[in-house]
Amino acid sequence: MEFKLVWSDEFDYEGKPDPAIWDYEVGNHGFGNNELQAYTNHEANAFVKDGILHIRGQKERNQDNLYTSAKLTTYGKKSFLYGKLDFSAKLPKGKGTWPAVWMLSDAMRQGVHWPECGEIDILEHIGRNEDQLHFSLHSKTYNHRLRNQYTSVHHIEGVTESFHDYSMVWLEDSVEFFVDGQSMAKFEKGMEGRESDEGAWPFNQPYYLMINLALGGFWGGELDKNCLPAELELKYIRFYEVVG
Repeated sequence: MEFKLVWSDEFDYEGKPDPAIWDYEVGNHGFGNNELQAYTNHEANAFVKDGILHIRGQKERNQDNLYTSAKLTTYGKKSFLYGKLDFSAKLPKGKGTWPAVWMLSDAMRQGVHWPECGEIDILEHIGRNEDQLHFSLHSKTYNHRLRNQYTSVHHIEGVTESFHDYSMVWLEDSVEFFVDGQSMAKFEKGMEGRESDEGAWPFNQPYYLMINLALGGFWGGELDKNCLPAELELKYIRFYEVVG
């Protein structure tokens, strides 16, 4: 199988993320998970320096209960359907940090509610379980509310200490996740006797990409304020279409 590079950010500039590539989701309403942070479009929370994208979660000065971070999105800029995503990332340390690189279908912005829209969790890390990585798919039929989502958890030493290479290969009937070139999980349509209707496998439509660092929340857990500021760092991110 061959792939062709069609989209990337090499972070070969300084300052705010490239507005031709990224937009921001902003707000402070818990995002369905009782998260603590307000997402902003401020450079203090998302910036490129020395060839690295920094997504920074921090406590705001002189405001005891205000935490800020950033969520970058490609919605309205670029959507994806089948191919390979590569990125190099260093994950934040600290209890209560919850970095993620993930995707929702464009249908989410067009009135189709979660989980019917589908969700692809390319990488999640919960700070209280350092070095434990989660790779998951959610759909109407299989999702975390039902506790039956497609998911796989792996312990990889040093993901908060140094950069590692992460990949996803997304085909019509499968999604596979890799760390440093090693396959971590492969989920296939209809695997293990699961239903394979649209409610079970909505991963056949355009999706947009998001990168964010959440703080706290139902899954993120109690936040250790002493770990702030915390950063999710990326060296590059690239998407390739299937050409053969």
